[in-house]
Amino acid sequence: MGRLFGTDGVRGLANRDVTAELAVDLSVAAAHVLGARGEFAGHRPRAVVGRDSRISGEFLSAAVAAGLASAGVDVNNVGVLPTPAVAYLTAHLGVDIGVVLSASHNPMPDNGIKFLARGGHKLDDDVEQAIEARLTEDWDRPLGGDVGRIRLDTGNAGDLYVEHLVSTIGTRLDGLRIAVDCANGAASEVGPAALREAGADVVVINASPDGRNINEKCGSTHPEQLQAAVVASEADLGVAFDGDADRCLAVDAAGRLVDGDQIMGVLALTLRDAGRLAQDTLVATVMSNLGLRLAMTAAGITTVVTSVGDRYVLEAMRAGGYSLGGEQSGHIIMAEHATTGDGLLTALQLAARVASTGESLEQLAGIVQRLPQTLVNVPGVDKTRADHDGPLQDAVRAAEATLGETGRVLLRSSGTEDLVRVMVEAATQADADRVARDLADVVASRLAL
Repeated sequence: MGRLFGTDGVRGLANRDVTAELAVDLSVAAAHVLGARGEFAGHRPRAVVGRDSRISGEFLSAAVAAGLASAGVDVNNVGVLPTPAVAYLTAHLGVDIGVVLSASHNPMPDNGIKFLARGGHKLDDDVEQAIEARLTEDWDRPLGGDVGRIRLDTGNAGDLYVEHLVSTIGTRLDGLRIAVDCANGAASEVGPAALREAGADVVVINASPDGRNINEKCGSTHPEQLQAAVVASEADLGVAFDGDADRCLAVDAAGRLVDGDQIMGVLALTLRDAGRLAQDTLVATVMSNLGLRLAMTAAGITTVVTSVGDRYVLEAMRAGGYSLGGEQSGHIIMAEHATTGDGLLTALQLAARVASTGESLEQLAGIVQRLPQTLVNVPGVDKTRADHDGPLQDAVRAAEATLGETGRVLLRSSGTEDLVRVMVEAATQADADRVARDLADVVASRLAL
């Protein structure tokens, strides 16, 4: 697998790349590294371990718990809960380590291992590198009463998380009918429970996980079922989560998709109106539609732009002290209430805005007018030259000048293929198509292998 840790923990095909042996070794190494850094000083170390509904999560969570306990860490195994729930519990319970077994929106055969530090934050790169360096090292094993204990949670952890979620909104959701697609994943119980506790009339689909059906043609990556359910049930809105519920997309009453950019726009105005949008700033990635930035500028809100990936959003938020950030995919971070993206938190906050304003989701989401976008993949090219080829960069600048303030051009190199992606946004679809085709031709001619 090369370097084990990627941008979101260790991921791969369960039982081939991500094995029980690896789970044990990583957990032991993580305990040793964090212990050596003084995280456990003066007390017996504790951990929270949770997972999504994949069948492989059963043996992997057992292996993680075994590894931690063998290293002298007491483990609270909370079972199937969203990634943000484990992050919340890590902070709320004051434990030293949080571990999530999940591959988020990936297909069922995949799985992953994500470690969280005290406070529910992702590990820094240097800590992950130290964990890799200490895999399979010789170590003095604790004996007798010094080994860790493993406790299976009986549901209290889920109740604590639901209570936390509902406490973040100041408006009851009574009178709202909300359709929920749980992706047959980690939110299948706590998602509907939180919305009902807040007062909503909830219509639930895809909340019957069997270990194999997570993300299968449902949830935030396949919102078609939710769109139909919203219309059929005459719901006021719908929300869709992914497998570990760190993402949320929405659907308005007419069945139209409301993406992460539009949700961020709504929440940015919500926080600004309440005086809680730190420095009147939103953090988004380069892939967010230009329409979001134009809407924020019109509202007097600054947009900080990062590279693609929630870790870069979070880094910018922490560095600048910002309170809201996210991605077009619906991975949205509200730092006042969470240390990571939280789909359930997003859903509750969005529904509360509908309830408090009396406006429909369609009206609220209209603040962001998405510009037409065209994406062209150009294969068989030397992607390493894309940022340095003079004539290509001249063509990009000329295209940007033609598009003006209501358009933009983005060239992105594939991480795994000899391929460059040309993305163009413009005032009209015809302009976006034309400029993207012209630039794709330049990329193909200038960077041909």
